[in-house]
Amino acid sequence: MRARSRAHSPTSLRALAVAAGAALLLAGCSQDPAESSGQGAPAGGKATTTLTVGVFGAFGLKEAGLYDEYTAQHPDVRIEQTSIERNENYYPQLLTHLGTGSGLADIQAVEVNNIAEITATQADKLVDLGKAPGVDKAAYLPWKWAQGTAKGGATVGLGTDIGPQGICYRKDLFAAAGLPTDRAAVGALWAGDWNKYLETGKAYKAKAGDGKAFVDSASGVMAAVTGGNAQRFYDDQGKVVYKTNPAVRGAFDLAARFASEGLSAKLQQFTPAWDQGFSNGNFATVSCPAWMLGYIQDKAGPEGKDKWDVASAPRPSNWGGSFLVVPKAGKHAQEAAKLAAWLTAPAQQAKLFEKRGSFPSASAAYKLPAVAGAHHPYFGDAPIGEIFARAAEGVPVTVVGPKDLVIAQNLADIGMLQVDQKGRSAQEGWDAAVAAIDNALDQ
Repeated sequence: MRARSRAHSPTSLRALAVAAGAALLLAGCSQDPAESSGQGAPAGGKATTTLTVGVFGAFGLKEAGLYDEYTAQHPDVRIEQTSIERNENYYPQLLTHLGTGSGLADIQAVEVNNIAEITATQADKLVDLGKAPGVDKAAYLPWKWAQGTAKGGATVGLGTDIGPQGICYRKDLFAAAGLPTDRAAVGALWAGDWNKYLETGKAYKAKAGDGKAFVDSASGVMAAVTGGNAQRFYDDQGKVVYKTNPAVRGAFDLAARFASEGLSAKLQQFTPAWDQGFSNGNFATVSCPAWMLGYIQDKAGPEGKDKWDVASAPRPSNWGGSFLVVPKAGKHAQEAAKLAAWLTAPAQQAKLFEKRGSFPSASAAYKLPAVAGAHHPYFGDAPIGEIFARAAEGVPVTVVGPKDLVIAQNLADIGMLQVDQKGRSAQEGWDAAVAAIDNALDQ
């Protein structure tokens, strides 16, 4: 997988990461491929309604057994899912089908970086799920609910999962560098300020020696910092503002310092070298959304158990997440809205987290035992439900623009990559990224 995919489709990568390793979080999770298949044909009779669901990647709903549970409760319903492996291929097809009003599933998944375009340009073609039976706005994180709501007030997307971030760290490497290893003490090192994360890295480097970088990549730091800002690439009027937004330039310059100070392993995320870094100790920390825990466990292997742990990030931040929408052109829009509401309800989101590692976007789920009591035995029995719920509740309502993905991709793969791997200055990297973004947005 190329590094550019990191910025290009966070939830596609989240789905792949979950499929690769998040099932190791708790026992009893199914790992069937997310290919086209019928689900939940009633045992005692013939279904009268077949609802179709279109998703990308190993989305998790089928794998967690939610379709089977719903059809057991509604014996007149059958659910069929189709999946396209990558969102890059899935989303253009979805836009085409919405434009023609044909070829649509009754329920369609939408990745977080596409939801702004959907709410801005396609809301009139989608059911207002905020009015669906059983949907309670108060049960969801305000910022997640806002992302799925169009300017006219219709909530056309119900959130499935999110990617609240912590910092995963190697306890053995911290101990060798004279740093604390207890997760509360580690989190306190950088609490409230990403600059403190940089200073911790410098203290680590002073004792860790050569070949033991503090972070995996400067791009990972930049993404984590920008993911915690209410305004990033667009303002609330839909204008592209990343060039003049101090939060974006500040995140870029801070991340560039991790490179210039020699704190980065200079790896491209989601490449074989990066994967190997989790097991061979090439870096001590990585910005870590909830779904990445399974990925780390898979790549670090049994030898990494109790070496890796997870602490709170300097500031709340999010990477990833998805939504369900219901096209009005679907054959069973009313029944589909009921299913979408059920699939995204707190109880089902808690089950999805328990079995697939996808962290709930419904804050009401955080009090349920499957979330509140969740600990991860691989990461020193870390209370992951508590850590990531606290992070999720602190994320601000973030403006998501239609070309967020393009901007983030070029900042990382054109701009920061030059700084991290080619030794260019922060200004040179920034200028290269801006030129690439301008070219992409003009097309």
